[in-house]
Amino acid sequence: MGDYSTALKFYQQALDIEEKYLPPKHPTLATSYGNFGSIHSSMGDKSKALEYYKKSLEIRELSLPINHPDKASSYNCIGSVYNSMEDYPKALSCFEKALEIQKQAFPEKHPALASTYDNFGSVYSCMEEKQTALSYYQKAFEIRELSLPPNHPDIATSYNNLGTIYSSMGNKDNALSSYEKSLEMKRTCLPSNHPSLITTYNNIGLVHQSKGDYLVALSLHQKALEICEQNSQHSQSEAAASTYNKIGSAHHSMKDFPKALLFFEKALAVQSKSPNVKDSNLAITYSNMGLTYHEMSNNEKALLYYEKALEIKEKSLTRDDCDLATTYNNIALVYDSMKDYDKALSFHQKVLTIRENKLPSDDLVLAATYSNIASTYYDIQDYSSAVSFYNKALGIREQSSSVDDNTLATNYNNTAIAYKLMNDKANALIFYQKSLTVRLKTLAANDPSLATIYTSMASIHSSKKDYSNAIVLYKKAIEIREKSPPADNPELATNYNNIAVAYSSMDDESNALIFYRKSLTVRLKTLAADDPSLATIYSSMASIYYSKDDYTNAIELYNKAIEIQEKSSSADSLELATNYNNIAVAYKAIEDQKHALTYYEKALAIRVQKLPSNDPSLAPLYNSIGSIQSSMGNKSVAVEFYEKSLKIQETLPSPNYSSMSVTYYNAALMHRELGNHEAALKHAERSVETARLAFGPDHKQVKDNQMLVDRIRNKL
Repeated sequence: MGDYSTALKFYQQALDIEEKYLPPKHPTLATSYGNFGSIHSSMGDKSKALEYYKKSLEIRELSLPINHPDKASSYNCIGSVYNSMEDYPKALSCFEKALEIQKQAFPEKHPALASTYDNFGSVYSCMEEKQTALSYYQKAFEIRELSLPPNHPDIATSYNNLGTIYSSMGNKDNALSSYEKSLEMKRTCLPSNHPSLITTYNNIGLVHQSKGDYLVALSLHQKALEICEQNSQHSQSEAAASTYNKIGSAHHSMKDFPKALLFFEKALAVQSKSPNVKDSNLAITYSNMGLTYHEMSNNEKALLYYEKALEIKEKSLTRDDCDLATTYNNIALVYDSMKDYDKALSFHQKVLTIRENKLPSDDLVLAATYSNIASTYYDIQDYSSAVSFYNKALGIREQSSSVDDNTLATNYNNTAIAYKLMNDKANALIFYQKSLTVRLKTLAANDPSLATIYTSMASIHSSKKDYSNAIVLYKKAIEIREKSPPADNPELATNYNNIAVAYSSMDDESNALIFYRKSLTVRLKTLAADDPSLATIYSSMASIYYSKDDYTNAIELYNKAIEIQEKSSSADSLELATNYNNIAVAYKAIEDQKHALTYYEKALAIRVQKLPSNDPSLAPLYNSIGSIQSSMGNKSVAVEFYEKSLKIQETLPSPNYSSMSVTYYNAALMHRELGNHEAALKHAERSVETARLAFGPDHKQVKDNQMLVDRIRNKL
């Protein structure tokens, strides 16, 4: 019934009488102390349980023969408490003493030995030595099969233990077979509403849940719940709460989080009414609710319930308990979601301290811990630390035969991304290739994630100016995305654009235009007509047409880009100024001076507003405007702009003497036309000096500029 307080009250009354009338070392007192130990063990009070079990053993050591079975029973009880406290060496020592006594007290195949072998199995299972645990459970099963009647409940218990260990080893088929045999026997030898059936139905349900058979799992958990509800004692028992939790977990796996929460709340309601609820079971319910709220992105409530679970566990568990580490890990992940990375790292470190101490160095749980820490460092842009922890995780996963291929590939991919962000292109490519190798083995040839890797690798080759390899990889990504619905997805457009940029960088203008057009076709279908990315494509295509001397198409496309940019929130951006400048250059090339001047002035208006007055990019713009004003006969205006250009060029730390020579020459011509002969001579002489610096003393440009100097001098 679980009314531990009442049980303790009656046991105490019995003990008071026994202590009054029996000698202090009487075996009956040992039995009473053992009963107290069992009650405290059921209540989760391990230290009290251990205290009473040891008192019982002390009496039995003094009052019973050396190989008396009751002494073995005491050792088994003490060992079980040590096992629950994760003190596995002491637990094993106690079970060995129990087994030694039993081997002398009983025949070789006595059922009592089977119980001790089960205890060994439990310890080795907790120590993650699954194969050893399985061998002990099999020994127990063999004894029971030989020594007990068919369909005996203890044989069913052995099948259940075998199912549990097979399940923990990932052998779902053997687990299911063992659990079903256990169920078959229990239904034969036990009443239809026996509590033991609740456990077995739930165990079978959990295996189906692990296989993704959620509806089957739910039907089995429902059968367990029906047994609970048939008996008023069971309906408010730990078994009922546990069943509600399992039903909630199945709904959680099906992503039906509100329904999952409903069943977790039912479990909590049962536990809240129980005067003797096990703290560990209450902690499970709190953890389940925390997990569900986290999935529902309600981080505040997730944290609230995880902290309730943590409060229980910190009181009842040792500081290095693996279950405590699980709760720390859950809290860390919530803080990650809340972007409180300092607290997240603090809890991740607590997890790591426990798991590195308690788990084998090649345990996959440890690998997951390293990956979680790496992800946090990645989020705070500490890519060096992220890479360090990703590599630690990989060191485990690469050696594991049971690692999930997708997890390994993801680990490789994350490491590659971190290296890429560190600008370590060589290592980034190595890890992208590793991820690709795994995924090519496990995924369909047209899986979109393969396209993502090809694109990532291509972008690195492109950044290394290895355009040939970049194009090969971009084409592989495109081949996948063209077959994947929808055919007009934005990522496909991006791939077209990237390959166009690569072709353009290789001066393959024809292919560049083909892929820019493909990108444009997709984006025109999916984006608003004034989307800024369309302006970028129009500009890129326009620059190619300009380089091919196709100024008509260049101007048309620059105009489309400008039309979009002028409507955007960044209508005074430097990018727009560049397009104004580019279209001006195109108009100038077809000798449309009026339009050229209009757009040069628009470019200048933005750049003067956005840039420092001595910015180098203003110099060629002033020069261009000066040139057009000169050709239009506006000589004084032309001189004004030439002088502005020269003022900037003369202050540059690394002047472009070739450009300066031309500007000085043009300014000299304008000054001469205006009758400013002294200014003309000064500029002509500077054109000679800068030409010498640019081309050497005997260059034709120097001689031509010198001729202008001579003509002006003659005029003077």
